[in-house]
Amino acid sequence: MVAVRDSKDPDGPKLLFTPAEWGAFVGGVKTGEFDSLI
Repeated sequence: MVAVRDSKDPDGPKLLFTPAEWGAFVGGVKTGEFDSLI
């Protein structure tokens, strides 16, 4: 599992992702899939 949380809220909740889910997210970031959101 890959645990992610907001660095500005270190006591906040953790989001858990499988390695495959995290890899798909990272791949999307690398290919610009989310560029329209910023």
